[in-house]
Amino acid sequence: MAYLAVMIAVAIVGVAAAFSVGAGASLAQHDAEEELLHVGLAFQQALQAYAHASPLGTPRAPADLESLLKDPRQPQVRRYLRQIPLDPLTGQRDWVLVRNPQNLIVGLHSASKRKPLKTTGFAPALANLEGEHDTFEAWVFRGPVR
Repeated sequence: MAYLAVMIAVAIVGVAAAFSVGAGASLAQHDAEEELLHVGLAFQQALQAYAHASPLGTPRAPADLESLLKDPRQPQVRRYLRQIPLDPLTGQRDWVLVRNPQNLIVGLHSASKRKPLKTTGFAPALANLEGEHDTFEAWVFRGPVR
């Protein structure tokens, strides 16, 4: 009888541990998604600011992310970002760049192949992210230039 009680107790502890590990993983992904939205919005705003600051006759989108750190088109130092942040989902600076036919950056997304937890409730500036997506690759943070 005591053996059966110990086996039931071990099973209960195992189920509780499995649940807490799963809940912890979901919480960690939720936090990473929120950070990705924050970073993505900063990129989106930087791309928009770059386009709006474009001198007449110059491209309205950057050729590389470093141009968002220091705009080469401007005589004075003009920064749209202070640094290129890490992708919160991959922990790397492995952003996938979305380019137009002129090979200029018009958006970017995470390289993560995971499925997002969040599907609704995005800020108005990120309304294009609404809906079910298979991977984070569908979360494209775009500037005004297509």
